[in-house]
Amino acid sequence: MSLRIQAIAVDSTDPSIPAAFWEKALGWRRTHEEDDEIVLEPPAGSTEDGVLPDLLFLKVPEQKELKNRLHLDLRPEDQDAEVARLEELGARQVSVGQGVAATWVVMADPDGNEFCVLRALRPGGTG
Repeated sequence: MSLRIQAIAVDSTDPSIPAAFWEKALGWRRTHEEDDEIVLEPPAGSTEDGVLPDLLFLKVPEQKELKNRLHLDLRPEDQDAEVARLEELGARQVSVGQGVAATWVVMADPDGNEFCVLRALRPGGTG
């Protein structure tokens, strides 16, 4: 099959807000920027460059109102440290009904888009 995901699109009334957050959170680079769209890609020359989908932030007129139907799951080396770092960048912890026994932390970026910070991989690659 010759089909691949090129980009994950994120709608926003101001694309610069979530783009700035995700640029710092992931350490990615801006490869395109206009008033109505910003593209982030993995660092040039990294093992992810050209492999992972780009993040495309698009300007839309309406505000986000409900829980995302699609979200990112992030796998850190240290969950607590990463949650704290993301909070310093402007993310906040949110509840979407995950319950207290959840092994992941649900967060929202400064524009309100939910994402999950999973627990670190255990030795042997299991979560």
